[in-house]
Amino acid sequence: MELLGPSIQMWITFALILAAITSYALDRVSMEITSLGTICALLFLFHFMPVIGQDGRNLLDAKILLSGFADPSLISILALLVIGQGMVQTGALEAPAQILIKHGINRPHLIIWVCLISVMVISALLNNTPVVVIFIPIMITLVDKLGKSSSQVLLPLSYVAILGGMTTLIGSSTNLLVAGSYNSLTGGDIGLFDFIVPGLFMAGLGLVYIFFFAPYFLPKKLSGTDQKIPVSGKQFIVQIDLIAGNSLIGKKSVAGIFPDLQGMTVRLIQSRGTSYLPPFDDIILKENDSIIIATTRRTLTEKISKDPALTKGVLNVAPPEENDEQQQKMPRQKIAEVMVAPASRLDGRTLEQVGFHLQGGCTVLGVERRARMIRISMSDIRLEAGDILLVVGTSEQILALRANKDVLLMEWSTSEVPVKSDSWKALGIFASVVGAAGTGIIPIPIAATCGAFLMILLNCLNIRQAGRAIDRRIFLLIGAALAMGVSLQVTGGAGYVAHNMIEILAGQSIPVMLSAFFLLIAILTNILSNNATAVLFTPIAINIAEEVGADPMMFVTAVIFAANCSFATPMGYQTNLLVIGPGNYRFNDFLRVGIPLIILLWIGFSLFAPWYYEL
Repeated sequence: MELLGPSIQMWITFALILAAITSYALDRVSMEITSLGTICALLFLFHFMPVIGQDGRNLLDAKILLSGFADPSLISILALLVIGQGMVQTGALEAPAQILIKHGINRPHLIIWVCLISVMVISALLNNTPVVVIFIPIMITLVDKLGKSSSQVLLPLSYVAILGGMTTLIGSSTNLLVAGSYNSLTGGDIGLFDFIVPGLFMAGLGLVYIFFFAPYFLPKKLSGTDQKIPVSGKQFIVQIDLIAGNSLIGKKSVAGIFPDLQGMTVRLIQSRGTSYLPPFDDIILKENDSIIIATTRRTLTEKISKDPALTKGVLNVAPPEENDEQQQKMPRQKIAEVMVAPASRLDGRTLEQVGFHLQGGCTVLGVERRARMIRISMSDIRLEAGDILLVVGTSEQILALRANKDVLLMEWSTSEVPVKSDSWKALGIFASVVGAAGTGIIPIPIAATCGAFLMILLNCLNIRQAGRAIDRRIFLLIGAALAMGVSLQVTGGAGYVAHNMIEILAGQSIPVMLSAFFLLIAILTNILSNNATAVLFTPIAINIAEEVGADPMMFVTAVIFAANCSFATPMGYQTNLLVIGPGNYRFNDFLRVGIPLIILLWIGFSLFAPWYYEL
């Protein structure tokens, strides 16, 4: 490794990286502004103070510094986020999540632990990036059902994947890079399980931290402007008119309830002019019957998305042939809540009189009136100021309600209805991408990009939903991180730090040198990429081992474990970037949770390695 002498560019690069990390940690300026400012500073610096190569070319020109925005890793991450959004949007993993919850609803922490341990085991044998991609939507669905925040589980998900990946040769691309570099420098080979014993110790130590200590450092709820406001649990009165094709026709009550309406309270059934109140004994639902139910918005949304035929004839707002077309579009529509305004023209009028439609085209699905037990047909309910209406419509129709003086749109309440019927397509795309990338048939960037395209092409999600899945923080952060990393390497900053560490530790015992070497790499791997750190320090590890007369495998193993300690920054590892958006994490969340884990692993390795290698 050629060591470059200290230069003004190197010291300024150090200062810019330190300033960027400080700004990220303080979180007083948004992550996007810090990333963009850092890139601008580097572009300005190396334009007026270029680093000239032997061929007279600027080694850090704008093309090189901005190449991170076209990096295949970045494209892979963004494409995988789109694929994950398609899985969530279609509810493709609802069934496995329900199975997990069914068998462990009384022990929610156990379910999460089982998933995390499964990820760790699988990551030891497969590339951990597709493994995390598989489990992100599963974990989100699980915590949603259990009433928890995704920020409590997604960072541990990334961490256990990294920990599992450090146990075997094929667990991480970092391990393979170190093995390749070791082979080219010494001619020796590293076997699949050559470092599994210390790897399992390190992984087990990390797992204990994640299970018992990390929850105290993790954010308890989502933060920032992207925080989702939970759907309220208030009960809406909804009327279902059973026209031809409705999935409820022919269903019979069992023990006074209807199994197909689980989670909903049936308050009244009207059949051929006769009204039935609960309990409903031996009643078979027939065509043209009407059911008045009380249900929460969340339950109703899930029923509609899973069984569109259930909504055929809801409110009987259109002729059957038109209603069929409307129901086909229903999954692509949005549901929102509006309040009947004071002095509204709706006040005193029934829903039948207004045609179950609001000005602009939205359809009224339900009515909520506080402290009232309504047991009449929705057609007969006279609206009052303060009533909450549950409405459905397209994005344009929902937005048009802002100009409607008769109702007040509750902006936070707007959400899209998932298209559960497309789940098989999403699962097929997802399985193909993971299979192709996991087996190495197709590189991850190609597989992920094609998968994202198919998700949109096959209507698993639309362009707007795909756009929302792409987190601008990730885009700018990884661009800035790669620019900082290449600047540190080209200016000689990384080599300068490593060389000085060797000089400082000259004359120290092997365990001390091994411990300090591990700590230095663990710090730099969170600034540089883990792969760049591995490639940079493998030859240094071999040189140190030769100088002190030690087995090179000790120091090479230290490189593998330390380079995988990418826990303290989101740009430290690909899986960290995958969870930052869905978990809505901030930069200092990684610092707060990751730094104690790095310190724990450093201490653990410093104590375990001398015993294991009989130093």
